[in-house]
Order: sequence, then C-alpha cells, then structure tokens
Amino acid sequence: MAHLLVVESWVGSMGRLLPRAIREGGHEFTFLTRDLHHYLRSAPEGAAHPLLGARNVITADTNDTEALLTHVERLHAVWGFDGVLSSCDYYLPTVARIAERLGLPGPGPEAVESACRKDLSRRVLADAGLPGPRFAAHGDWAELARAAREIGYPLVVKPVDLCAGMYVRRVEDESELAAAVRKLNDFPVNARGQRRVPTVLLEELLDGPEVSVETVSSAGAMQVVGVTDKSIGGAPAFVETGHMFPAALSPADTEAAERTALSALKALGLTDGVVAHTEIKLTSAGPCVVEVNPRPAGNRITELVRHVTGIDLAAVFVDVALGRAPDLRRTRTGLRSAAVGFLVPHTTGTLDALEAGQLSHESDVLEVQLAEPGRVVDAADSNNAYLGHVMVGDAQGLGSRDRVAALLADLHAGLVII
Repeated sequence: MAHLLVVESWVGSMGRLLPRAIREGGHEFTFLTRDLHHYLRSAPEGAAHPLLGARNVITADTNDTEALLTHVERLHAVWGFDGVLSSCDYYLPTVARIAERLGLPGPGPEAVESACRKDLSRRVLADAGLPGPRFAAHGDWAELARAAREIGYPLVVKPVDLCAGMYVRRVEDESELAAAVRKLNDFPVNARGQRRVPTVLLEELLDGPEVSVETVSSAGAMQVVGVTDKSIGGAPAFVETGHMFPAALSPADTEAAERTALSALKALGLTDGVVAHTEIKLTSAGPCVVEVNPRPAGNRITELVRHVTGIDLAAVFVDVALGRAPDLRRTRTGLRSAAVGFLVPHTTGTLDALEAGQLSHESDVLEVQLAEPGRVVDAADSNNAYLGHVMVGDAQGLGSRDRVAALLADLHAGLVII
C-alpha cells in the first residue's frame, strides 16, 4: 500500500475519478486543501465528496507555496508520502515543487510551469521550431494593440493562466479586443483565490478541426494512448460541446497529430512522470499545438478512453505519480467508439424544466447527468456552464458522435429556461 499526497483538485470528473483510482489501487491518500468548504459545497445533499474520504484531510494555505513546502516536509516526516499529485491545473506547479523537495517522482517544476503558462509554452515551442500560430504576449494595452495589428484580425485573445476556456475569445477588430481585455482585467483573481498574471496572449486564428492527444510519459518513454476529437461552439467564445474517442481521422492525420504532441512534450521537458492532454489544430498548413496540459484530460475524456480501450487513465495517473510502470495494455470492451455531448445553454435565466425521459434506459447510453430545475443559468461562455452531459458507446464503429448529437437535440427540445 502506498500513501499519496493530493494537493487540491477539481471537484468534478477527475476530482471524483482520482480517489476511486487510489482506493482501487490498494492505496490511501492525504488530502491537502485551503478551503474545505469548496468540496463540501460541490457534493450532492447528504453525500460527501470522495476527496473527503482521505485518510487525513489537512487544511493549509496551498496558495503560499514556500510556506506549504515547509509544512509538507513536516507531514512527510510523519507519514512518509510515496507520491504527490493534483488534478487541478492551478496547483500542478506546486505539486512539481513538492515532488522535487521531497524527492518524489514527477516532472521538473520548470517544465510544469512552462506548460501551465500559455505564454511560456508558446515561447518554448516556438524556440524548438514547432509549428504554431503567430502570437504575442503583453500586459500593456498599447503593445497589445500594436501586436494585434501586426498579427492581423481576426485573432484569439487568451488569459495565460486560466482553464476551461475562460475568457478565451475570438475578436474581429480593435474595439472587440479592447472589450475582451477589459473583461479579463476585471477578473484579477482566479476561482482558487490566486492572483492572476496580468499578461494577455494574442494568437493568430487557426483553421481546421481540433483534436487532443492523450499520452503517458514514464521512465523516459512517451506513449500515445489515442486521439480524441473535439466539437467547439459558443462563438465568439470557444466552448467544448463534445468529444469522441477515437477521433474519426485518416491514418495520416492521426500520425501527424501524435507526432506533433510528442514533439511538444519533448520540447517542454515533459518526458517522464506525466499523463498529458495535448490539444492540436489540424490546420490546412499542418498540425499546430493549441496547448499542452500536464495532467489527464477533463470533460469525461478519460472515461471515453476507458470505455473503448480498457485503459483507466486515472489509475495510470496514480501509478505514474508513484514512479511505477503504468498498465497501458488494451482490453476488449465491446465498443469501437464512445462520445460525450454537453448540454450548453444559450440563454440566461433559471432552469425550469429539463427532461431526460427514457434516456438512461437506452442500451447505448453510458452516462447521463443533468442539472436540477431551479438552477441559475448563464449563457455559456466557457466549459464551466454546462447543464449536463450524455455519453454513448458504439460497438460497430465511429457512430457515437452522431448518436450523442441526436440525443442532445432531444434534450434541448425539452429544455426550458425562464
């Protein structure tokens, strides 16, 4: 039995899969958080969040990294942690520094910091010669406006240190750029109480479909688990509306996406101790890196992978954090593809009705999760606004994406927001 330290987490998806994977692996964990109520609030009434089933739940200021390192050293002297991990992007650099301080497995802090900061990633990848959009990163408005004119409209505005597509916008001209920058500047502290970096990233708008490459780096070897496709909506925002695994790509496009992702991981130094989710645009000029995430995919992608391949990336994440060789053997699951679709609201109001009908009884439906009436709803401008999801599997081929789209259309027909 190993003892892991979990430093904060997302509350959904991987935040729930990770405790299960730790338990099923025969291990235990200590959970370290600055705000216990954040997890208490996210659990259904009468139930505890799985993260609170830890052997120990410790409250500490996880946003003060230097003080936290000293605190964790004292805990380590008592409990002897075998690995440290987090599913929350905002704490991945902290986890890397803890691993380095305690001599535990994991990628280097500089590599993780570069991956988690979109402007740093862009510079590292550009210096390595990887194809990517023209870009500029500035904190000053005059420099941003000048850089935007040089790149050319339309372009994409991004915060360098937020997740889930928050404040990522397509802008058509300087007035829209100014509005996007003002909104971003009005959000100086993220949802975990961390002060944001005031740098704004501008990128050339890339054409073509987007995919993600799921990989595992262990003992210096990088292995591709598969490629997932993405559906994007919510313009001018970029909201992920669904995914299918495996992506319906030609062998040439699949190989190009995989090769590009592995090159990006190598350039960033994420070649050991990492389960990664690398987003790629398959442009008319070839594949370009959108971003590299040094943690397992969110938005139920890891479950799509498990349903099709039998590979549990949450369990792999635990093994890698312990410095153990992960089990990446595929097994027959009876499914050729699996897809998830998200119910994305387009209006603001209060959820009055959302009927699932017989959805959960459909033979190909793997998951259904829907919001309860009474919820306050905002028109979606990021991946945080979903009203639920449906996941289906296809035993015959790559039909799961179309199937989930049809089911979502039925749900939208019964969606009432007042």
